[in-house]
Amino acid sequence: MKRVARPITATYLQNAAAFYLERYASSAEGLRRVLRRRVRKAEMLDAPVMENVEQAIEVVVQKFVRAGLLDDKAFAQTKARSLHRRGASNRLTRQRLQAAGVDQDTVNHAMASLDDELGADPASRELKAAAAFARRRRLGPYRTTDREPNRLRDLAALARAGFAYDLARKVIDAADPDTLAGTLDEA
Repeated sequence: MKRVARPITATYLQNAAAFYLERYASSAEGLRRVLRRRVRKAEMLDAPVMENVEQAIEVVVQKFVRAGLLDDKAFAQTKARSLHRRGASNRLTRQRLQAAGVDQDTVNHAMASLDDELGADPASRELKAAAAFARRRRLGPYRTTDREPNRLRDLAALARAGFAYDLARKVIDAADPDTLAGTLDEA
């Protein structure tokens, strides 16, 4: 049985956008991408697509921006805060925000507001994020057994997460979690 897609109309696009925003936080560009995917999927299923669909998508996005349901600044700040708590590096945070469709100025503002909010300089914030990442993944001082044979693997995990080598080495080579916590308090 062939699946039949609903016709793409302005009402459909608005309902699809509202449905998506009820469930997920998004940037304006992220919502545009979601709506374009819906249109492509409907085209593949040979559903009727309205004329000027790109303009209709832009109208829907702007309507949600004016209503305050889409705010790239708030989205970027919330996402940056969340990623920092999970132990994401500054580099990875910037990449994730840009991939979500946030422009460079808004990314810079979100990172600066993260510095202001946490009251820490970027280097100490990066150290805290690396320690949080190591704790979550049980690397370095948080590893219970076979610490030395896995040292290079742990360093590589931090490098892949976007942390500088010197910082990764400082975290991985800490004697134990308490020593690392002391280093964090000094930073």
